[in-house]
Amino acid sequence: MKFVLLFGPQAVGKMTVGQELSKITELKLFHNHMTIDLLETFFGFSPEMWRLSNLFREEIFKSFSKSDNYGMIFTYVWAFDQKEDWDSVEKMCNIFNSQGAEIYLVELEADLEERLKRNKTLNRLENKPTKRNIKQSEQNLLSSMESFRLNSEDGEIKKENYFKINNTNLYAEEVAKIIKNKFNL
Repeated sequence: MKFVLLFGPQAVGKMTVGQELSKITELKLFHNHMTIDLLETFFGFSPEMWRLSNLFREEIFKSFSKSDNYGMIFTYVWAFDQKEDWDSVEKMCNIFNSQGAEIYLVELEADLEERLKRNKTLNRLENKPTKRNIKQSEQNLLSSMESFRLNSEDGEIKKENYFKINNTNLYAEEVAKIIKNKFNL
């Protein structure tokens, strides 16, 4: 079993890269908006929505990690200046690690201008209903940059299977091939 945590700020290309990586490997993609968009309909962006989203994700991770599947890609926005995000990442990885899975951490970073373009792409809007209000989504993207640190600093992540990619000028297919080759997936 393999667990690929694909993380970075909003609109960096996590889901799109995950889609491409799942096409060229046997990894299943579980992008973070699969739970967010389901629950936001009922609860808005409330503490209850986040509680349930985390609960759903944890249960999916537990069941999947015990399955015969090759592995999973999960996308995540990691606020490096928030202890609870570090704890969440550790918990996710421990669920898979406890079942003998190999853990891979892949960080994406891209220039703000490129992320603002990607925020409006058809694929993003089709797969993430809560992003369809582009003005609101763009405001959230910009304000989160002021509130949180969404990319790691050099040397901050000390895991063995960690890789950081600046994908500002790369297509998702290229990034997926880089990840596949780097970790022999």
